[in-house]
Amino acid sequence: MRDGYARIASSGQGCCGGQTGCCGSPDTADALAKAVGYGKEELSALPEGANMGLSCGNPTAIAGLTPGEVLLDLGSGGGFDVFIAAPRVGPAGRAVGVDMTPEMVAKARRNAIAFYERTGLDNVEFRLGEIEHLPVADGSVDVVISNCVINLSPDKAQVWREIARVLRPRGRVAVSDLALLQPLPESVRESVAALVGCVAGAVLVEETRSMAEHAGLADITVEVRSDYVDSMATWNDALYRTILENLPGGSTPGEYVTSMELTARKPGDGAQR
Repeated sequence: MRDGYARIASSGQGCCGGQTGCCGSPDTADALAKAVGYGKEELSALPEGANMGLSCGNPTAIAGLTPGEVLLDLGSGGGFDVFIAAPRVGPAGRAVGVDMTPEMVAKARRNAIAFYERTGLDNVEFRLGEIEHLPVADGSVDVVISNCVINLSPDKAQVWREIARVLRPRGRVAVSDLALLQPLPESVRESVAALVGCVAGAVLVEETRSMAEHAGLADITVEVRSDYVDSMATWNDALYRTILENLPGGSTPGEYVTSMELTARKPGDGAQR
C-alpha cells in the first residue's frame, strides 16, 4: 500500500487503472472534489498537483474551523485538505499534515512553497509518520480531520486512540471515509487495487462508531451517502468495475460500500483556543 501511494505521489496518476484518484474518481480530480462538496474558490487557491483525487468527502466542511485553531490531517497526501483548512484557521492557527509516505510528504512540502507564494500564509506543516503512532504531542490539537485514509489502516482502533490522545479537551474530529453496509466478498477484500483504492480495508459503519466511542470520544454523529459510491458507475471508474466484477450477480457496490461522515468530540473542561 505504501508503495502504491508512493507511485501516485511520483507520477501524479491515481491507483484506479491510471485515473486521477483512488476512491472512485471521475476524469479529473477537480470534478471529484466538486462532487464531494468542495467549492470552486477553494480549489482555485490550491497549489498545482495538491488535489490528486483521493477524496471521498469533505471533512473541512463539517469541522467548523475557526481562526487560531490547530488542525491535524491524518494521511495528508499532497496537502489537499491542509491547504483548504489553512485560510480558515488563519495566520494565528496552524494546519499540520501527517503522512506515512516520504514521497507524499516531499510533494506536500514543495506544494507548501507554492501555497505561501500564492496566499502569503506560512501556517502549514507536513510530518512523516504513521497515523497509528502520530508524531504529535498529547492534547495539542483542536481539530483532527481525515479524508478516505483511516479505512486503510491495519489497526483502526489504535488510530482512534491516537486521535483521542492528541486532541485537547473539547477538541473535535471530522472524518470522511468509506465504510461498509455489509461485509465485502473475499475476492474484493483480497484485491490490492481495492485496498489502495480505499475499499478492501473498510469496516462496517457501526464498527467505526464503536471504535471512536471506545477511544473515549463523545457526541458521535454518523451520516452515510451510498449514492456517492453508485455514482462511480457513471464516471467509468476502473475501481468500481473491479469491485462489480467480484460481487454476486445483480449486486452493486453501493449495497456494500458507503461514503461516511463522522464527527465527534473529546470530553473535558478545557477551553479551545
